[in-house]
Order: sequence, then C-alpha cells, then structure tokens
Amino acid sequence: MYIKKRNLILGIILIPLFSVGISYLFFQSQKGSMNQQGFDKLVEAYEILEKNYVEDIDQKVLIEGAIKGMVESLGDPYTTYMDVEESKGFHESISSSFEGIGAEVTEKNGKITVVSPIKGSPAEKSGLKPEDQIIEVDGQNIEGMSVHEAIMLIRGEKGTKVELKIERKGIGVINLTITRDTIPIQTVYTDVTDDKIGKIQITRFSEKTGQELAEALMDFEKQQVKGIIIDLRQNPGGLMDQAIAMTDMFLNKGDTILQVEQKDGTVETFKAENPSVVKVPVVVMTDNGTASAAEIMAAALHESANIPIVGEKTFGKGTVQNAQDFPDGSSIKYTIAKWLTPSGNWIHEKGLKPQFEVSLPEYANISYLDPNITLKEGDSSPEVKTAEEMLKAIGYQVKVDGFFDHAEEKVVQSFQAEQKLTETGQIEGETTTKLMELVRNKILENDTQMKKAIDVLKEELAS
Repeated sequence: MYIKKRNLILGIILIPLFSVGISYLFFQSQKGSMNQQGFDKLVEAYEILEKNYVEDIDQKVLIEGAIKGMVESLGDPYTTYMDVEESKGFHESISSSFEGIGAEVTEKNGKITVVSPIKGSPAEKSGLKPEDQIIEVDGQNIEGMSVHEAIMLIRGEKGTKVELKIERKGIGVINLTITRDTIPIQTVYTDVTDDKIGKIQITRFSEKTGQELAEALMDFEKQQVKGIIIDLRQNPGGLMDQAIAMTDMFLNKGDTILQVEQKDGTVETFKAENPSVVKVPVVVMTDNGTASAAEIMAAALHESANIPIVGEKTFGKGTVQNAQDFPDGSSIKYTIAKWLTPSGNWIHEKGLKPQFEVSLPEYANISYLDPNITLKEGDSSPEVKTAEEMLKAIGYQVKVDGFFDHAEEKVVQSFQAEQKLTETGQIEGETTTKLMELVRNKILENDTQMKKAIDVLKEELAS
C-alpha cells in the first residue's frame, strides 16, 4: 500500500450572512422587490400586533417567531432556524468538543428521533439506540419542537443530569437518566489484528476527520496491513467535504464519488482528483445508524470501487444542507440539494442495502437499566424483564417474564458473589452497572457483523 500526504478539504459549509439583519426595516425594504402582496401582508400583520396587542411587544421575539414560522412551514426536518444558543451548539457539534450526552438526533414523522449515539459518549453508555424516539426531556414534552430546540434542552454542563423518556420500537417507553460530559470529537479509531487486518472506525465527519483518516492510513502503511475494514456503524454523518476528501483516498482518479442535484435539475458530479492511496482490499460496515456523509462514503466505495458492504441497511438521508450565520450569532441551516450515489440512486428515506446483511445478536438490543432504580423480590415491571434479559445474556439461568421471584433473588446473589459485590439479592447501583458492563463486553466479543466483515475481507485476500 502506498500512501502520500496531500491537501485535504477541511472547510466548514458555513457562510456568514452580511446584511443589516432581518427586522421591520428589512421587511419594508423587500416590498416591491419580491412578492408584493405577500410582504404587504407580513408587514401589515406586524403593524397590527405592534399597535394593538394588549401587552408590550418585544420586536426581536416577533421577528424570531416569523423566521421560525417560515422555516417550519417547509416541513423539512433538516431545514431549521437556530437562535444564538442553538447556533453555538451546532458549531460545537462539528468542532473539537462540546458538553452534552453525545447523540445525533433528527425529526422523523413528527418525532425527535435518535440517528446515532457518539462512540464512548454518555448516550452510548446509557444504551440509547438509533430510532429511539425522545418523548420528554426532564419531564417536558418535546412533541412539536424543532430538532435544535430539543437539542438545547438535552445539552448542558458536564456533570449535570438529564432525564429522557423514550419510545423504543418493540419495547415501549423507557426512562433514562444520563449524566452529561465533555464529548471529544475524536472521530477516527484504529486497531490492527494479529493477522494484519486494519480496522478503522469513523464515528462522524467533523472538521479534522479527513486529517485523522490520512494519519491512520499512513500508520497502517508502516504496519504493513494486508486489508482494511472501514466501520461506519452508528456514524450520523457530518460535513460533506470531509466525506468527499476521505472517499478520494480509496478511489482511482476520475472515479465518481457522488452527484449533487440542484433545485433546477442540474447535476454536478464530484470525482476523485487523486490516484488511490490504498492498495489493499477493503470492506465497509454499516447499520441503521449510518447516515448522511457516512452513506455518501459507503455508496461511493461500493459503486465506484466495488468494495463490499457488510451489516444492516443505512438510515437514508439523501439531502445536502448549507448554513448561514447572521451578524447576531444566530443562523439558518437549509436544504440546498439532493445527493445521488455514483450510479444516480437517491437513497433518501430508503437507505443503502449491504451486500452481506448481518445483524448483531438479539441481546445487543437489550434496553438500558437505570442504576438508580432498585429491583427486588416481588417486583414486576419492564425493568425487571430487562435485568432478566441481561442475566440470561451473560449465562445465568433465569425466567424472562418481568417478575422478580425468590429463585431470581438467589441468582442475583450468586452474580454479586462472583463479581465481589455486596450480596443483597437486589439489582441496583454497582450491581446494575456491572451487569450492563458485562453485557456490553459480550456484544463486543460476539460482534457478528465484524466477524463477517473479516471473513469477506479474507476471501478478497485469497482470491
């Protein structure tokens, strides 16, 4: 494998909007320059409220509301107006770090839905999963809120806690208590197996992800890896320019990375500008948390380089957004185009299907269990059933029926004794934490998708 350093596209798709701002004078200035009747009506509504409303009116609040109303009327979950605080959070999400729980969310069918938790984040450790629908934040119903309004409620200072009520398909309502932390945006993680297979996990596409990937590939060159697995599972996407620059490393010069279709129907094709720097077989891994820029990369590697995909169907986000900042620090993020795979497919709301479909073991879908809840003999609840599923997953003989009987108490005592914990026979605190830790470890040890990816890669090496 030959790898050379080269310039990467590291810019952010954020364009400052230099204007006098959106205000009453702005609306007045537009009369005649755009739809006269529409702006007349808007200004008239403003004047009616300003002159006649029973209480004093904050002009800024009215203008902010007007902008939000315009944006929300489009019915596009990826087009949003962000006030100063929301805009700050958005910038942080594509920078080096931020404080929160570490989960990418979107609006889907009117619900705030988890796209993917960030690797190593409190959200991932708590058991939050793709497709979880967030119903309440700290007891506040968030139905009807924009994505960024919900994010501002969920985020907060390191060390503080947030209570989430979520709806999980096939499970029902689950309550999660998550302690916020600093979420570092290291986005590329690597490992090399004993038989010289290089694993690259890319967790999102942020400002420096391309640089991190280039460094990882150079390290693989030094270690003389025989093949590479690119793990895009749980990757919610990010900056399109990073996806283009990173995909370029694996394709031959002139190969198509993606197509971007503008509103007028014109299509711009993005092609690899450099010779491939990777000369060994590659396999890509995806799941239902693989979205946006991650789907761009996966689709391009498969369609333009015949690289196989292993795992599950991807999330399905096929639109491109731009963001513009206002002088006051607020911003607007809006959809500007569709992106298409190299062969012209639009995967929006359909996802990208892998060539080798593989699911994780059933116990990988076990719900999170709050360590602050005490489960004891005589209890009957969904939480008890979750604990039983965990015990069964790590090898204990229990009946999974949601009822904590005397026999189960003895099993818990046995578990506590083996783990050198206080033998109370109750599930809470350290017992719950240890139980979840062991289940997570078993999932990692029995990663059926990774095992299949390695098998596919070895077949490529043998051919």
